[in-house]
Amino acid sequence: MINKIKEVLLDEIKRDVFWLILSGSALLISLLDIGHFPLDMAWVAIILCGIPIIKEAITGLVTQFDIKADVLVSLALISAVIIGEIFAAGEVAFIMQLGALLETLTVARARAGIEKLVNLTPQTARVLRNGEEIMVEADQIIAGDILRVSPGETIAVDGIILNGQTSIDESVMTGESLPVDKGAGDEVKSGTINQFGAFDMQATKVGADSSLQRMIELVKSADAGKAKIVGLADRWATWIVVIALTAALSTWFVTGQIIRAVTILVVFCPCALVLATPTAIMAAIGNATKYGILVREGDALERLSQVKKITFDKTGTLTHGKPQVAEIKSFMNDYSTDELFAIAASAELRSEHPLGKAIVSGYKERYGFLPDEPDQFQMHIGRGVVAYSDHKRILAGNAELLKENGIILSDEIRTAALSLTQKGCTIIYLAGEFGAIGFIALADTVRSSASAIVSGLNHMDVKTVLLTGDHKEAASAIAQQVGITEINSDCLPEDKLKIINEYQNKFEPVCMVGDGINDAPALKVAHVGIAMGGIGSDIAIEAADIAFVRDDIQYLPHLLALSQRMMTTIKSNIVFAMALNFLAIILAIKGLLNPVWGALVHNAGSVLVIINSSLLLKWKENKHS
Repeated sequence: MINKIKEVLLDEIKRDVFWLILSGSALLISLLDIGHFPLDMAWVAIILCGIPIIKEAITGLVTQFDIKADVLVSLALISAVIIGEIFAAGEVAFIMQLGALLETLTVARARAGIEKLVNLTPQTARVLRNGEEIMVEADQIIAGDILRVSPGETIAVDGIILNGQTSIDESVMTGESLPVDKGAGDEVKSGTINQFGAFDMQATKVGADSSLQRMIELVKSADAGKAKIVGLADRWATWIVVIALTAALSTWFVTGQIIRAVTILVVFCPCALVLATPTAIMAAIGNATKYGILVREGDALERLSQVKKITFDKTGTLTHGKPQVAEIKSFMNDYSTDELFAIAASAELRSEHPLGKAIVSGYKERYGFLPDEPDQFQMHIGRGVVAYSDHKRILAGNAELLKENGIILSDEIRTAALSLTQKGCTIIYLAGEFGAIGFIALADTVRSSASAIVSGLNHMDVKTVLLTGDHKEAASAIAQQVGITEINSDCLPEDKLKIINEYQNKFEPVCMVGDGINDAPALKVAHVGIAMGGIGSDIAIEAADIAFVRDDIQYLPHLLALSQRMMTTIKSNIVFAMALNFLAIILAIKGLLNPVWGALVHNAGSVLVIINSSLLLKWKENKHS
């Protein structure tokens, strides 16, 4: 369905471009008086471009009594044709349709985010009934059913683990990059992924009550309230029509010359006003594209210029979004940090756990080769690994694994580990035959550009806020590193939605920057939503108005400054267009302009508006100004 809509929209745009090319060519032939045709070739522009305008104006007036800019354009077209000014009529019709096409290209975007979110929901699940394991449709699961979930599967409904040990990727719901180890009695949510270890669970929330379905509804409801751009000419259309008709009729009554009245209608046509906004937006979008920024909604930059706060998700936005080795600590003189790293990487070499893989990946990245193969390897789900190398036992895991093997952590090790845990790190303890020898701390590391981004935004008087599903200690550690003072931690998708609404209800338009599926509702409801295109989910990108194609938001300050510059350009375009129009009206009233010259003068204004807007294509903020 979505693809079909895209195809229809693309066909319409291709047709409009073709009609404009034909109309422009016909007007050029008419102006230069090329060839010998039975009719003025400007009629081609009137038929192809003018008739649709007249039809839309009549439809709006008859069905909704809706007065838009096309009403005045229609009056000018018809009046010009009646008095024989065919070229003037064709010229006005062409410029107006060119503006409409630019606006269509700027505003129209097919959106498929909700459909992709729905596709995340598993269609079937394994249910244990009467001692047998059967496959049932996900929508047939009822509260109280016992489900069996295998490694790699997405959990179909919310529930409680009855037996088994596993690690769950909850980034869909919380945005937290580190997996969460779970066992009997722990809660699991729909849409999250079982990374390894089969388990049985009891369904508690099913259907529309499940976490993923509630998120889908949040996205839908948030999208419904997002306003679309309205052309300035249409906002002021009623007054423009009234003033134009009054001026034209008054001039005709006083002078008795209908050609002056028609000239007023022609020069009053809001061509430059129609072009003022979409041309500036198109040029600004072109500028943003050079920096790897995809603007998906036509009015997104206009809205971005109004924001007072920018809220950041942590994982994948201010950070890289994956666990990395942050610190290696040895507590025995016999082991250097390099040796400790080698022991840990060797023990974790065959591990399927994300933290184990992160240790091996970090080792290979640092030293350029893989660690030695362990002689033996055992995975203890929810605890860690036990491996043997050169007939020596190595333990790598959490405190519970060490305790089960009779190893007690010293106060020194516990204190050092606690200080890192409070900064958001996850600790992998290492022990040999006779006791603990050290640990490796893993964390989601901050992007090198993050602090500069926050500093740049603060200098623009835009407040920055951290809005994350991570726990308070991890959120505070990251916020301190990047320079953010306002923190909201432990946020579920609905919490982020509520906080953003609270800001915006206080007349503080919010820009939300996020990368995960859990950010989609917040991206939708925010005044402007910006998603990470590199590592961000498709759902987040579809929910957002703007996406950073590269895996970095270092150009966010430039984007904000660009949006403000764009609005300055739009305002200057409008002031110039209005001034030129009123000057042309005065000349038309005095009889110094005929319809053709009137059309040329005010269309010259349209060209100057386009030129002024095009300067945005190469605009770059002068940081020293």
